[in-house]
Formats: sequence, C-alpha cells, structure tokens
Amino acid sequence: MLDPLGVERRRHLVDGGFTVLLLSIAIAFGYGLLTPTGLRAKTVATTPAHPVLSAVPSIPFEVATPEASASPAYPTIAVPRHDTPVPSPRLTPPSEPKGSAPELTPSAPPAPPATLTPTTPRTPWVTPVSGRVLDEKGAPARGAAVVVNGTETFTDAEGAFSITSAAEGPLLVKLPGYEKVTIEPTTGPLEVVLKPQAIKAAYLTYFGISDKGIRNRVLDLVARTELNAVVIDVKGDRGWIPYRTEVPLALAAGAQGPVILDMESMLSDFRRRGIYTIARIVTFKDNVLGTHRPDWAITDTRSGKPWIDRENLVWMDPFREEVWAYNIAIAKEAVAKGFDEVQFDYVRFPTDGRLAAAKYSRPVNRETRLPTVASFLGRARREIGPTGAFVAADLFGYTAFNENDTDIGQRIEELAPHLDYICPMVYPSGYHVGIPGYRNPVQHPYEVVYESVRLIRKRSSTSVVRVRPWLQDFRDYAFDRRIFGVAEVRAQIKGGEDAGAMGWMLWNPRNDYTGAALRTKGSLAAQ
Repeated sequence: MLDPLGVERRRHLVDGGFTVLLLSIAIAFGYGLLTPTGLRAKTVATTPAHPVLSAVPSIPFEVATPEASASPAYPTIAVPRHDTPVPSPRLTPPSEPKGSAPELTPSAPPAPPATLTPTTPRTPWVTPVSGRVLDEKGAPARGAAVVVNGTETFTDAEGAFSITSAAEGPLLVKLPGYEKVTIEPTTGPLEVVLKPQAIKAAYLTYFGISDKGIRNRVLDLVARTELNAVVIDVKGDRGWIPYRTEVPLALAAGAQGPVILDMESMLSDFRRRGIYTIARIVTFKDNVLGTHRPDWAITDTRSGKPWIDRENLVWMDPFREEVWAYNIAIAKEAVAKGFDEVQFDYVRFPTDGRLAAAKYSRPVNRETRLPTVASFLGRARREIGPTGAFVAADLFGYTAFNENDTDIGQRIEELAPHLDYICPMVYPSGYHVGIPGYRNPVQHPYEVVYESVRLIRKRSSTSVVRVRPWLQDFRDYAFDRRIFGVAEVRAQIKGGEDAGAMGWMLWNPRNDYTGAALRTKGSLAAQ
C-alpha cells in the first residue's frame, strides 16, 4: 500500500529540482548576454606541429643535424651528396627552431614586414682629417688606403694623408700584409701604426662550407693550428651562390643554387673566433650566367651555342663589360655580408677545350687579352676598395717565369697595380714542363714555390701588392701520382715563407687537409 505522505514528499522534491534547474539556465543565459565581448571565449585555430613539404623535384639531400660541435647549427643547410648530379631547385631556410625539418619551396618566402628601428647618429670628424700611417718598425707606410664615407684616400711616400671633404663615422686604414685598423672620430692629427698579418687559409668549396662535418673539420684545424683564415666559394665553378642573393641578374639567371646559408650569422661567428674570411669568385667561367645570357658567352663556331671547356662548363666572353659588372656586384654583396677580402679566380681567357672554335666579341691576341683582364681588375679594385675589403686574384704559377701574358691575359707587371694580393697557384703538379733547373717539379716542392714567389715579388716590387700563394695539398696528377703528405706540404710552406710570401693558402678539392703538416698554435706562441 502506498504512503500518501511519501508520494507527496517525492513530488515536492522533483518539482523543487526542476525549479532550481530552470533558474540556473536563466541565470547562465542572462550572464552570457550581458558579458562584454572581449571576455567571451574565442576559438583558437590549431597549426600543424611540423612545416609542410611542398612539391619539388626529388633530390637525395642530406640535411645537416643540429648536434653539438665546434660550429653552431646555422639556420639552413641542405647539402646534396657530392657524388649525385643535382638540379637546382630553390631551398628556403626553415623559420622553425633548430632541429626542425627544413621547408623546401620552389620560391622565396614573403619578406617579413619592415620595422622601423632608431638609428644612431654618426659622429662627424673635424675636417680636414689628417695623419700618418706607419709600419711596425715606425717607417712611413706608402700606399695605405684610408676609407671613410665610402671614399678611399691613399698615403704618400711619407705615409701622410689628408681628407678635406666632410666625413663622419669610423675611419678604416688598410694596407696589404697588415691588419685593418678602425678609428672612431676624434680631433687632432692621427698616427696609425700597423701590425703585420700573414693570412694562412684553407679552402672550403661550395658544398664544403654547407656540410657541417666538413666545415667543422676545417674549423677545428683553424682552432688548433697556424691556420687563421678560410677561403669560401661565393660563386664557384658552376656559378652558384651559397646564400640568399639580392643581385637582380643573379636571381634572374638562377644563380641561387641548392644550398642557402645564413652567411651573415656564419661570418659573424667566424669574426668572433678571429677567422679572416676570403670570398672566392670564379669570374669568366660561369655555367649559370652563360645559359641565361648566351649572347654574353664565348660562342662555339661549330654550333652557334655557348662555348664549353673540357669540364662541359660555359665560359663568358671576357670582353663583355656586362660580365664584369655582374661579378663585381656579387663581390660587393659578399663584402656587405662581412667578408674581409674578395678573390677573383678564373680571371683569364680559357686554356682547354676546342680553342679554335671559340669566337669572341673582339679579336683575341696578345694586344687585347692583357688590357682586358687588367681593366676588369682595375674596375673591381676601384669599386671594392672603398668598401674596406681587400682585392686579390688567382694567377697561373707560370706567370712568374713568362714574360708574355701566358696566352691567357695574365702578366705580373700589368696586374699588380690593381691588386692587394697576388695569389699564384704554385702547385708543383701544375708545372707540366718543370721550371728552370728542375725538370720534375713534384720532386722539388720547396724550390718550385720559392722561385715562383721570389720572381713574382721581384716583378711586382713597384706596387704595394703582396704575394700569397696557393699550395698543393692533394695527390699529384701529372707526374708519378705521389701523395702530397706532411713532407711535401711543409716544404711548400717553407719555400713560400723563405721567399717572402705574406701567408699562404692550402687547396684540396675535397677540403681534406694534412693537419700534421701545420704548426700548432701552442708551438707558435712559444716562439
């Protein structure tokens, strides 16, 4: 039998529960209507945790990992394997933190919005700015360059200079063979004493600088041994540039190769380590530019197409001043990124391939070759010098001995006035008929280097140019295939130093150097 009082109690409880529920809904609804818009919850869009790979040609890339090493993980390195033919897609650096997969896209990402940053007023000099530049012995430094406001003034025979035009900001003093000196604005005459600097460098190829393992191997040698500099391919044998260039013609031609580095960060890091940096620019051999502008290339009379050498690489016509301007623009961009020196390689007429089929825009002979190369270097020096960088050129070793232009447009006397450094390639294997007194040059590496440097110094003695040779650190290819090891490398270093070279550079196409041939920094400090 049902209890009427219990039923009644349960009904009251149910009715009360519904009443509380309805009141709660009403209160919540009213609060939502009255709440300010800015306090309401918003929907947050989620983003993928990893960047998306867009469609590009399939290439076997080895992406450098950010493991700890002597070199920091610079933001971008996608490195094609050296034994794999590589097309040239554009690889853009990732914007994600280090360690994330790089994003590959067929075009450059949009530029970040411009930001206005306050500029620090440049302190003006009280003009005229005058002074003297002295060498380490206190003798006048003739021909030293004084750079301020993008203009260059040279010291006279007494080491004196005077700048009468308005000048502001730091003043730079430079002379080949010495460290650069920077002076902030001050009053009164200046006296600048220079400190000698012998540059001892190892070469890093286009792919070597981008490969973390290779780069760290060379940087480790720089840290431990007498090396204090690196030569880096800024425009290598194939015409590719290893950083994001802003030279319009380079972009139009496709010179942005498969490797893109944050070169400013890398050079800043090298500068902190005290490493001198040299930008190597292959000048008249340029597959990229020749394909883009075949009308500027040497023409093959058999086909009407751009002429190629034995490596199947296109050569540009050295007479075309458009080609000059292109290489100088790349050089100036490299300096703006932080390079201390620009070194022009292949600054000559070709020597191999079907030379009889090569057609130029002008007749080619001893009267035209040498003035052309000299004029290019003269223009390059005039435009690059005021940036504060040194200018160098790689020359054939035989130019030390030949009185003519070696049939390539290179003669010491005409080129020396336009250069800060002459860099002869004095590889013993390259002297295919030997040198006077030494028929087999690979058996006499000391004598080959000594005589080459001595003669070039003698023939260039009327200018301020210094000689810094390229030395062979690779297996002989012309005589007996001997390995150039510790004894051979040391002999070349001694030959250059005994002949008065201001430093030297080691060449190995695989960037694998004979570290045991180099003196350690500790042994040098003890001397």
